[in-house]
Amino acid sequence: MGIRDPRVLRAVEQVPRQLFVPPALRREAESDRPLPIGFGQTISQPFIVALMTEALQLTGSERVLEVGTGSGYQTALLALLAREVWSVEIVPELSAQAAAALRTLGLENARLRVGDGREGWPEAAPFDRIAVTAAPAAVPEPLLAQLAPGGRLVIPVGADPELQQLELLVRGSDGVTTTTHLLPVRFVPLVGGGG
Repeated sequence: MGIRDPRVLRAVEQVPRQLFVPPALRREAESDRPLPIGFGQTISQPFIVALMTEALQLTGSERVLEVGTGSGYQTALLALLAREVWSVEIVPELSAQAAAALRTLGLENARLRVGDGREGWPEAAPFDRIAVTAAPAAVPEPLLAQLAPGGRLVIPVGADPELQQLELLVRGSDGVTTTTHLLPVRFVPLVGGGG
């Protein structure tokens, strides 16, 4: 489907998606479509997860911030491909389930916490890469502020689910950030402490 990074393809093969979906949906885990995981959230389709991961251009040395742990599926891929992963989830139950799945896989380089992902993880910043797995109306300024020079941020943007775009933001060594629209997408909204 256009994913060419061999490290990303290997990681997708290694991580069993059925571990990250509710038991009643495990037979559908290998389908290339989003699935509900409870609390109004979804696990994204494998193609989109792989595309976002590939766009980060991970070499294995990066510190990555993930906003929206959700099921933990993308967290697991990132943990296989990066040095450290810091992941924020607003729903405590999902964070706990993701932590259990990551322990099952023996992935110890991912730190999870419950909180408002729009604020990032300031005390651990800066990050070489940031992946956002829910859509804000606009790119949150705190996340941009936590992106290191030379860093890459992948995020779905748009208040209207019918008009969202997956965007890649690259911060140059001079601090200037360029934005590339990757493709139209449909994500759940990025919510904060206010709901």
